[in-house]
Amino acid sequence: MRGPHNIWRLVRTGATFERTGAMGAVLEAMDAPRSIRIAARVLGWPFKWLGLRGNPATPPVPRALTALGPAYIKFGQILSTRPDVVGAEMALQLQVLQDKLPPFPRAEALRVIAHEMERPVETLFSEVSEPVAAASIAQVHRARLAHDGREVAVKILRPGIERAFRKDIDAFYLIAWVVETLSPASRRLRPRDVIAHFEGVVTQELDLRIEASACGEFHANTKDDAGFVVPQVEWFLSSRRMMTLEWVEGITLSDGGAIDGNGFDRKALAARVLQMFLRHALRDGFFHADMHHGNLKVAPNGDIVALDFGIMGRLDVYTRRVYAEILMGFIRKDYRRVAEVHFEAGYVPADRDIDEFAQALRSVGEPIFGMDASRISMARLLAYLFEVTERFGMETRTELILLQRTMVVVEGVARSLDPEINIWTVARPVVEDYIRENVGPKAAVRDLLATARVLARFGPRLPALAERALLAQANPPRAEPRNPWPERLGYGAAGLLLGVAAAALVLLL
Repeated sequence: MRGPHNIWRLVRTGATFERTGAMGAVLEAMDAPRSIRIAARVLGWPFKWLGLRGNPATPPVPRALTALGPAYIKFGQILSTRPDVVGAEMALQLQVLQDKLPPFPRAEALRVIAHEMERPVETLFSEVSEPVAAASIAQVHRARLAHDGREVAVKILRPGIERAFRKDIDAFYLIAWVVETLSPASRRLRPRDVIAHFEGVVTQELDLRIEASACGEFHANTKDDAGFVVPQVEWFLSSRRMMTLEWVEGITLSDGGAIDGNGFDRKALAARVLQMFLRHALRDGFFHADMHHGNLKVAPNGDIVALDFGIMGRLDVYTRRVYAEILMGFIRKDYRRVAEVHFEAGYVPADRDIDEFAQALRSVGEPIFGMDASRISMARLLAYLFEVTERFGMETRTELILLQRTMVVVEGVARSLDPEINIWTVARPVVEDYIRENVGPKAAVRDLLATARVLARFGPRLPALAERALLAQANPPRAEPRNPWPERLGYGAAGLLLGVAAAALVLLL
């Protein structure tokens, strides 16, 4: 579908951005070259009257994206996680995007349920409410299970949303092609790769089985976390176009009046939100990447309830250790160690000067630690850190950018509850616990044992490998040069297995 027939969408987009005043803001934020600015004006100004007006009460860029519809809203939300593409200031503006849209009729929702479950709705639910929340991709209904009377939340995709998104994504690819064609310099930002990333995210969100799976994994990881709740998935009532979760009552964290009125401790809630995020990122490597006020509630018993699992983040074991050591190094003001961690991880090219890098890191940390508690910001630290590492040649790492963006949101939620919160004091015990368990002798033993287990899988094959190696040495082929690698592989694997096992035993004893 990508081709000239998308030109109308391209013109409509440019006209809307021009009419809402978003065009100049976007071009400025991305430091667009002259060719792009001219093309944008050509596509926008003459056709300004064709553009959508949007809500004048909202900032220009969110106003334009909201007016253009669900795909543009979702695209803006994804770009808010990519300050490396749109810049820190624009990413911050995009975080205010709300995808609250008019709901579709309840009757249509009932039709989807019957079609997806292949059963009459009344045999599944004794009650299904009118929509209680409606977003760009789906809406939520409150329902009651027919067989046991439990209350559940049923999330249902909007009718025709897949086709609508497909059309707009095609237009995005055309826009990316135009940008790359008119401005070769823009290719360093890889516009088409950004669209491909967006397409992948949306494709997952359009299959509610993926979100249900994420919710199930997150619930399993956090079921023993005191004061934090993830609803359980009702798997027998979930499919590609609908997802059913247990219903959880609560007050959204943005409702400060209700929180105070019910006697909840704001300071305790703020600390718990921040610590839980760090614990999930470090301990599990799987964290909620959209923890804004609307996705967090306070249950009647004071537990924090997480909702909406469409955007989740992952960190591998090694990245978690690096991230923890970087945070701990800043907490302890050990800038040399922070620099060493970056070099050890390969984040900064080995030909750079480590002492100069440590000095640059000090320029990041010291001003922040000199602030009073109410102004100390881990999110600001990470933003400054990325600026410094970029100057020293560190390549963009998407998982760390998503982590930083989520940290900004979580910190904002925490400060809205407790403006005087000391981020470092709250974060320190979580980071120290992780480092104690994962960056020390215990971790070394676990790593050795894990390596031994992997090598042990090849144990039954080691005698045959060694025998073939010995036979190859005793009877080398005459027609071709002898290949030493089977011999080396056999002896090397056996030696490595024995060495790892011995080291693990020594450490354990």
